Amino acid sequence: MQSRGVVRSSAALCAMRSCVLLLFIHMSAPMEARKVRGGRAQTRRVQQQQLQTPAYRERVEGAAESFPLDFTAVEGNMDNFMVQIKNLAQSLYPCSAQKLDQDMKLHFLKNVSVTCNDGSPAGYYIKESKGSKRWLLFLEGGWYCFNRQTCDSRYEAMRRLMSSTKWPPTRTGTGILSPQPEENPHWWNANMVFIPYCSSDVWSGATPKTEQSDYAFMGSLIIKEVVNELLTKGLDNAKVLLLAGSSAGGTGVLLNVDQVAEQMESQGHRGVQVRGLADSGWFLDNKQYKFTDCLDTISCAPTEAIKRGIRYWGGLVPESCRQAHVGEEWNCFFGYKVYPTLKSPVFVVQWLFDEAQLTVDNIHLTGQPVHEGQWRYIQSLGQELRSTLRDVPAMFAPACLSHELITRSYWMDIQVKGTSLPRALHCWDRSLQDINNNTTINGSHGNHNHQKHKTPPMRGCPLHLIDSCPWPHCNPSCPTIRDQLTGQEMSVIQFLKHMGFDVQKMAQQQGMDPRKLLGMLSNGN
Repeated sequence: MQSRGVVRSSAALCAMRSCVLLLFIHMSAPMEARKVRGGRAQTRRVQQQQLQTPAYRERVEGAAESFPLDFTAVEGNMDNFMVQIKNLAQSLYPCSAQKLDQDMKLHFLKNVSVTCNDGSPAGYYIKESKGSKRWLLFLEGGWYCFNRQTCDSRYEAMRRLMSSTKWPPTRTGTGILSPQPEENPHWWNANMVFIPYCSSDVWSGATPKTEQSDYAFMGSLIIKEVVNELLTKGLDNAKVLLLAGSSAGGTGVLLNVDQVAEQMESQGHRGVQVRGLADSGWFLDNKQYKFTDCLDTISCAPTEAIKRGIRYWGGLVPESCRQAHVGEEWNCFFGYKVYPTLKSPVFVVQWLFDEAQLTVDNIHLTGQPVHEGQWRYIQSLGQELRSTLRDVPAMFAPACLSHELITRSYWMDIQVKGTSLPRALHCWDRSLQDINNNTTINGSHGNHNHQKHKTPPMRGCPLHLIDSCPWPHCNPSCPTIRDQLTGQEMSVIQFLKHMGFDVQKMAQQQGMDPRKLLGMLSNGN
């Protein structure tokens, strides 16, 4: 009897703490908002008048999307505010037999006919966030294979990218998939979905495994089936669906974002705003530095690999792009060609000196200094990428030598012109909300995809962010460079000299004093 009484009193204490926490959370936003927005107490009559205004209704509806806090009211000191909230929440952990579970859990698709390459069931990882109306679906990357030989080699070396048989039961989200507000300030409380890449087709295929074919290529169908299942888990009530991806997953976003938008609309969910976030998937169909025969995935020229792959996969491309490139649908796998044909708004994240692009162009930075011809090619690649992104209104392109960004734990540290990627995405999100609110007030509904190229930048909230400096890692916020042989960190000057950069010659070409150029490099300008 005594132990039962202790349990009851402990439960009562936990319940009381929970009530205090909930009360604090619900009250803190209005209190902070009053402090920040003028400091004067509002009368009941003014508050009642405000209840009737569209702005108030918009604020209330927006708050229901994720968490009942007005974060804009404390944006100036967000880190400290969130630490206090988190500390208070953690004080409740002893009330539970287990800590708060923030990992994404594996679910195999109920439709067993949609499979990975080897016929094993496809699936997804999910961490639901009850009360949030924002959903983030992430497409994993990992190259591709384009014929029997390259797929057999891939199956031996990278089986997890072709089969689900050894997938772990949970995954921990990082970067934009992180549930920690310190690492992911604007999307931490969204419903997170990670879709593993096991189709090797750049998320384009719709071909099942048969007796005649050794592999299934069903990337496009996997996305469609995941969306169908998520509609039963709350996606049908979403306000925003962000389809994101890195590398091959980034290209997969460009190939599938309009399909997802059409899928939602055809099933009656016109109120869901479908958007895309393509990271490191904006590849060029340029001429290789050194031509090689198409023997494997790494050395094969991008155009030739995709031409072979799209036939082998039975690959699908967006209908509007297909019509623009009839008979040459392979063009739609290259960002600068497919992007103008898309209806859905897409934010592009792309390193100007992408390591995967350099690899397929046969520039291999394997610890040996590059030759002058390779150095010129690398610079030219940056210029070419920059030119293809010129007309993309929402983008983030640092002059760094790297690959993939949005799921990296350091993704908040990279800046272009003083703006971080999370901040730029937040600005983009707000600009699209403004467009949606304006068109809704005018009596229109749906995805408002026709507004893709008309996103107005807000003051102090830039969306088109691209480095203008011409060398790899000339941006001081670029990720740390390490010598591939010793593993030691390298300064920008050490890195450039390692790559064969001639300070005297480059200064002469730029028409400046070598000492001034060295100073610019040291400061990352």
